[in-house]
Amino acid sequence: MFTSNDLRQIAEHGLTLEAVEQQIENFRRGFSSLPVVRAAAPNDGVQMLDAAAADAAVARYDATSARTVVKFVPASGAATRMFKELFEFVNDDKRGKGIDTLLDNIEKFAFWPELKAVLPKDADDKTIVRAIVKEGLGYGNKPKGLVTFHAYPEGARKAVEEHLVEGAAYAATNGVARIHFTVSPEHLEGFKSLLTEKVPLYEQRFGIRYDISFSTQKPSTDTIAVNPDNTPFRQDDGRLLFRPAGHGALIENLSEIDADVVFIKNIDNVTTDALRGDTIRYKKVLAGVLLDLQEQTFDHLRRLDAGTAELASVAAFVEQKLCVKLPAEYDAALLRALLDRPIRVCGMVRNEGEPGGGPFWVTNSDGTESLQIAESSQIAPADLPLMQAATHFNPVDLVCGLRRMDGTRFDLRNFTDPATGFISSKSSGGRELRAQELPGLWNGAMARWNTVFIDVPISTFSPVKVVQDLLRPQHQ
Repeated sequence: MFTSNDLRQIAEHGLTLEAVEQQIENFRRGFSSLPVVRAAAPNDGVQMLDAAAADAAVARYDATSARTVVKFVPASGAATRMFKELFEFVNDDKRGKGIDTLLDNIEKFAFWPELKAVLPKDADDKTIVRAIVKEGLGYGNKPKGLVTFHAYPEGARKAVEEHLVEGAAYAATNGVARIHFTVSPEHLEGFKSLLTEKVPLYEQRFGIRYDISFSTQKPSTDTIAVNPDNTPFRQDDGRLLFRPAGHGALIENLSEIDADVVFIKNIDNVTTDALRGDTIRYKKVLAGVLLDLQEQTFDHLRRLDAGTAELASVAAFVEQKLCVKLPAEYDAALLRALLDRPIRVCGMVRNEGEPGGGPFWVTNSDGTESLQIAESSQIAPADLPLMQAATHFNPVDLVCGLRRMDGTRFDLRNFTDPATGFISSKSSGGRELRAQELPGLWNGAMARWNTVFIDVPISTFSPVKVVQDLLRPQHQ
C-alpha cells in the first residue's frame, strides 16, 4: 500500500507506519458509540454548590500562593464559521435575516470605527459586508482572537485582549499572569504583533507582568486522508495527504504545560468588564474545588502506598468526591489506579439550547462508571433522547490538575480513549475524501481523567459563534 517515498513522508511528518495503518483501520471500522448510561443531572453527577461552599472554594484558591497557574486558551481556529453567512452574501448573493440584522445594527459592532475608516463613501450593502470579510478588515482570513469584540471608552478590544484582562483577575500569582495560546502557524505573527503592542498597556493597568507563550498543533498529530473506498488519498503529485486532526490533538500541547493549576477556556468565550464578575468568581470556585480534591487524592494515595489506608474510606472518596462508581468487587490496585490520574473540574451551565457537549455517566472497561463530556456525534441514535433530556451542557470551562503526587507531570497521552473519534466527508482539489479527527480535547482526549462537574451560572458563558452574537448584551 505504501511506497518507500510514502514511508519517508510519514517519518518526516513525525508519524509511524503503525499509527497510519491504525488510522486507516479506523476509517474501515468506524468508531463505536460511547456507552452512555444516563445524562448527569443536579446531585447525580452535577454538583450544586450553595453560596457558602462557593465562598469557601474561592478562599481556598486565593489562599494558595505557592502554586504555578497557567491559563490555556485554544485559539487556533479561523473565524470561518463566524462569518459564513457573510461569505455566502458576498460570493453567492445569498441574503438571509442574519445579513439584515448585521447591517441594521452595523454601528453597534465594536469594529465599526475600523470598518468605517476603510469604506468608500456611499458604500452599498455588499461593499460593507465585503469589507468585513475580505479587503478591508480581512476578518474572513483571521482567527477569532484577532477580531475586535468589545468597545470601551479607552478603545476597543480584540478577543485575545479580553483573555489578558481575565488572566489578570484570576490567573496571576506572585505578580505574574501566565497565558498560553495554541495558534495556527500562519497566524502566529499576527498574535505576537498585537500582544507586543498591547501587553505593556495591561501590565501597567493591572500592576502585573504577563508571561505569554504559544504553541502550534504538532504535525505528528495529523491524520491521513483516504478516498471514499478507504485507500490512501494521493495529491496530484502523488504524495499522501495529511490533515490536522481537530482540537483533540492539543492534548499534547496541554501535556507540556508545567503548572499546578491550568485553566482552559475557548478564545471566543469572553464578556465585557461590566459583566465579568461571575466569570472571575466561578473560575476561582472551580480551582478551589480542584485543589481540595487534589489534596485529598494525594493523601489517600500516600496511605495506600504505606499500607495504612482503609479501603472502604478510599472507596467512599472515589465514589462521592471523584464521581467514579465502583464495581461490586474492587481492590487496592484498582483504587490506586483510579486515584493516580489527572483531575479536571468542569463548569456546567444550564441547557438553554446552545450547541455543545453534555455531561454523561458512561461505563468503562474496568467495570466502573464515570463522568464524561460527550458530543452528539458520539451518541448512538437510540441514546439521543438522553442527550435531549440533559439539564446541563459543557461551555468548555475547565480547571485541570496535571501533576502527580510526587510533583511530576502526567503524560496526558496515556489518559485518552483512542477508540473515540469522528470521521467526516471533505474534499481537496475538487475530489472527495474522508477525514478523521482525534478524540476531542475535552471529550475522548480526557476520557480517563477524574472528572467533576459543578453547576455554574449561565452568565459565565458568552461565546461568539457567529458575528451577530456580538450584538448580545454580554458583548455590548
